[in-house]
Amino acid sequence: MMNKKVAQIFTEIADLLELKGVDFKPRAYRKAARKIGSMKDDIRDYYEEGDLRDIEGIGKAMEAKIDEIIETGSLEYLEDLKEELPAGLIDVMRVPDIGPKSAKKLYEELDIVDLDSLREEAEAGNIRELKGFGVKTQEKILKGIEMLEHISGRHLLNEVIPVAEELIEHLEPEAERIEKAGSLRRWKETIGDIDILASGDAEKLMDAFAEHEDVDEVLVKGETKTSVRLKAGVQADLRVVDEESFGAALQYFTGAKEHNVPLRQIAIDKGYKLNEYGLFNKGNDEKVAGETEEGIYEKLGLKWIPPELRENRGELEAAKDDRLPYLIGWEEVKGDLQAHSDWSDGHNTVLEMGEEAQRKGYEYIALTDHSQGLSVAGGLTREDIMDREKEIEEVNEELEINVLSGIEVDIKKDGTLDMDDETLKELDIVLGAVHSNFKMDEKKQTERIKTAFETGLIDIFAHPTGRKIGEREGYHVDIIEIIESAKENDVILEINASPQRLDLDSLNAREAKEKGVMISLGTDAHGLNHLDYMRYGIATARRAWLGSEDVVNTRSYHELLKSLGGE
Repeated sequence: MMNKKVAQIFTEIADLLELKGVDFKPRAYRKAARKIGSMKDDIRDYYEEGDLRDIEGIGKAMEAKIDEIIETGSLEYLEDLKEELPAGLIDVMRVPDIGPKSAKKLYEELDIVDLDSLREEAEAGNIRELKGFGVKTQEKILKGIEMLEHISGRHLLNEVIPVAEELIEHLEPEAERIEKAGSLRRWKETIGDIDILASGDAEKLMDAFAEHEDVDEVLVKGETKTSVRLKAGVQADLRVVDEESFGAALQYFTGAKEHNVPLRQIAIDKGYKLNEYGLFNKGNDEKVAGETEEGIYEKLGLKWIPPELRENRGELEAAKDDRLPYLIGWEEVKGDLQAHSDWSDGHNTVLEMGEEAQRKGYEYIALTDHSQGLSVAGGLTREDIMDREKEIEEVNEELEINVLSGIEVDIKKDGTLDMDDETLKELDIVLGAVHSNFKMDEKKQTERIKTAFETGLIDIFAHPTGRKIGEREGYHVDIIEIIESAKENDVILEINASPQRLDLDSLNAREAKEKGVMISLGTDAHGLNHLDYMRYGIATARRAWLGSEDVVNTRSYHELLKSLGGE
């Protein structure tokens, strides 16, 4: 949590410095933020040992700032910067196509200080009159505001899941049963509130919950429900129910409305009524199920439905006909098929990435550093790849795990690849990806990607729509055509497990499965702790109804190589 807090503060400093027009310093703060945010070790350990300057990019000035953040929980330097410029300009910079320079210009020429004033000026047609903007930019700004408002108050999975797990661990000694509920238990891409359900001594549970060190404010404290606001900025609710109603409450507070409403209708059609207290005979109110979820579904003539599927996407019909899929298991992934080392824009060496993957029990990890054209990410030339190959060979001799030599090759505007054929053929694995020209129209973007597939050189298409949740929508592409082309050209499509991407999303990944296209899971790790993102990719695969047979990296190392044409 402290790593994340320091990284967030440094990123905010960089944003504000850029708004002021300061050179160089913003880049240094961003670099430090990325490094700290990707570290596996707790930055407080470095602080306690006096070793903060051992971290790449941390000098005397930043060391003092980190000391202050750890000791006080805030930073006076950041507060001073906020007083110089309206804080709302940071939100303005979150709108796609608005960088620091644009935000500064909008502030100076139109007195735009936040999203509300930005929308007012865009709707009035004033932004298009500014030099360097125009009609299309104004339209994109309005769409960008809509996107930000759509996710307003919601949090990425990696911001919420660890916090919820800490709370549950803290409460477990007082609980008979305890479980996540709501969209959190369904592993939805973004989460509003943390919902926790428990049975046990209600008074002790409520006290323990309200007194947790991460609680910033107690909003409501009652006999059966307590709501708090956490220091992380998210609301958390704890409900305590009787043991005999735990299953009914868990079902009620887990399923999406679109799942629960037709489920209650099924109950009515069978002569029951279903609520958070149990399943009851309609005639005499006799309780017939409620202690377990399985008991409720069984009484309604349905197989138990995994939480991730409870969205009314055909799961009720499948449960009735015993057609529910076997979902990929949480421990079935045998390796990570997208990761970056310090050869490009990663923060750790080949050896460090291999060691961390080995600690996770993987058989393999693919190092897919960027290709040469992506200079901003330190892309590799052929010579760099040959040098990295020697390092990979040495690491493979030292470790029990297999480190694959790969590349994330840029797909250029015309569909050609940013590396020669000979080099790509020599690599263990080739990921193709789009990193530029996002504004192409749908037809041209689709043809661009299909042309790349037809080279026969791409094993996996990475983050297929290019979206970043809460930051930008994906590029315009006919995803169905891409899926069909992937099938024709034997290209595997990736679910990028980075919580900011989760791309393909669950709907498109399910479409790919139904068309017979294999899926890979890659964390897109740029640091050791990013390798932990795999569970978010697995969750998306489960939401997509995928089984282990649909995911290429559930295969052993030798089976994987055969799939990639390497053996």
